[in-house]
Amino acid sequence: MISTDHNMPDYGTMYKNFRIEVPEYFNFGFDVIDAWAKKDRNKLAMIWVSQKCEEKKYSFFDLANLSNQAANVLLKYGINKGDRVLVMLPRVPEWWIFAIALIKLGAIFCPCPTMLTPRDIKYRVNKGKFRMIITDLENSRKVEEICNECPTLTCRFVVDAELDGWASWPYELLYPAPVSHHSVSIPDEHRTKSTDPMLIYFTSGTAGEPKQVLHDNSYPLGHIVTARFWQDIRHNDLHFTVSDTGWAKCAWGKIFGQWIEGACIFVYNFNGKFKATEVLPLLEKYEVTTFCCPPTIYRMLILADLDRFDLSSLRHCTSVGEPLNPEVIRVWKEGTGLTICEGYGQTETACCVGAFPCLESRPGSMGKPSPGWDVQIHDEGGKPVGVREEGRLAISCNPRPPGLIIEYLDNPDENKKSFVNGWYYTGDKAYRDEDGFYWFIGRDDDVIKSSGYRIGPFEVESALIEHPAVQEAAVVGSPDRIRGLIVKAFVVLNTGYEPSEALVREIKKYVKHTTAPYKYPRAIEFMPELPKTLSGKIKRNELRLQEEQKYNDRK
Repeated sequence: MISTDHNMPDYGTMYKNFRIEVPEYFNFGFDVIDAWAKKDRNKLAMIWVSQKCEEKKYSFFDLANLSNQAANVLLKYGINKGDRVLVMLPRVPEWWIFAIALIKLGAIFCPCPTMLTPRDIKYRVNKGKFRMIITDLENSRKVEEICNECPTLTCRFVVDAELDGWASWPYELLYPAPVSHHSVSIPDEHRTKSTDPMLIYFTSGTAGEPKQVLHDNSYPLGHIVTARFWQDIRHNDLHFTVSDTGWAKCAWGKIFGQWIEGACIFVYNFNGKFKATEVLPLLEKYEVTTFCCPPTIYRMLILADLDRFDLSSLRHCTSVGEPLNPEVIRVWKEGTGLTICEGYGQTETACCVGAFPCLESRPGSMGKPSPGWDVQIHDEGGKPVGVREEGRLAISCNPRPPGLIIEYLDNPDENKKSFVNGWYYTGDKAYRDEDGFYWFIGRDDDVIKSSGYRIGPFEVESALIEHPAVQEAAVVGSPDRIRGLIVKAFVVLNTGYEPSEALVREIKKYVKHTTAPYKYPRAIEFMPELPKTLSGKIKRNELRLQEEQKYNDRK
């Protein structure tokens, strides 16, 4: 199941004719990584660079052998098909080596961000009943703090040190078991079916505790659409997705679809606060051809002097995670000549709606449904709505597209709410225009109902950040005795601007003239920074609860 062809048809033909044939048995480790290694032992799979300018290169042949070695070590420590393993590693090559190894074994692995606190780790290990944690020395202390409170955790594995009470990758490399690193022995009865569970992601938890999203072994195949059609990836590309290894964005851009297509991935292992000035020289030096990052990073990149860098190797740019404001798309195009193509999806999906390169550019639109995905907009009763009518984004499960969540583990209430009459409801609101383009409005909970109007926060936020004083903005409904809710904006100012009543009036006036007058924020609060999840998404829920508490205190 590896790709060597690349042909981008027009959207209508692509949507009508493209289907992913899912075989009964499929294993990404054997059927993609090992298959490329056999086809071309010199084919480059990864260029890895650290902040200290260390550089490592891995071919598919290297990854096939290293993952076999890791799989044999994991077998030694009792990890077999169906066992659950939590992987908490930064952007180091061992993340990919152990991810492939676990897939080969048929184990269920759960990537987690290294920013997790001991409390977060304990919640995840106990909720998911994980048997092993694979991490590094820097994060091992957090695991040691809580491991005695995690009864299912039978083994701790460290990839860059030797520690008492821990299995050690460096030790295993020094004293390897007497097995060949060229192969890993998997009994026939342990071969993975495409329907066997493979991966658990915890949602980012913008509202409530994180939920467990289960994907099966067909999930990597779902990202053929993400890579081939949305990211426009070809077998000779060097693709760079800026993402932490702990989030589903990594699955979208740093492993599955890219390697099925045969592209090389570029990995930059940076720590601490992101600096756009670090990434732009890398795009230039390594001649990255396709690039993807979230809106927050594009907003930082356009503040840099793009003219100082030769980005002529870049031919396609994408963004996902949150909607991208049209102003950012405009400035990036002025600086690079490239239009950022937005994609829509969740931890629960692959790219299911996208601004594909074969579509005309409509800045601010999510694009159109992906090939193989029946995506509709429904009313509260589950019936399709008309053109430009707001509704709930729904994905058909008949047939279920590869890449769609199997279920929320151990969460019958969430499954009952999300899966209704053969449809998966994403929890997002959108509308469709006359030409079939989809436009994001907001999460169900984020839509503001004020004085009889329904207002999506994204539209107001987009208008706000077009003002030169505004760096970032979040919009929520704030309780009001007369209107029920008013639109309130939380604003982070650009350098050189100070909060003042005059600036509040100026921003309100600007938004009134940029979008429909009833949508302007009647209240504005300046903040040094916005509350965000570990993955960088704005926690509007937290701001909304804060406003409700203030209102209740005034009553």
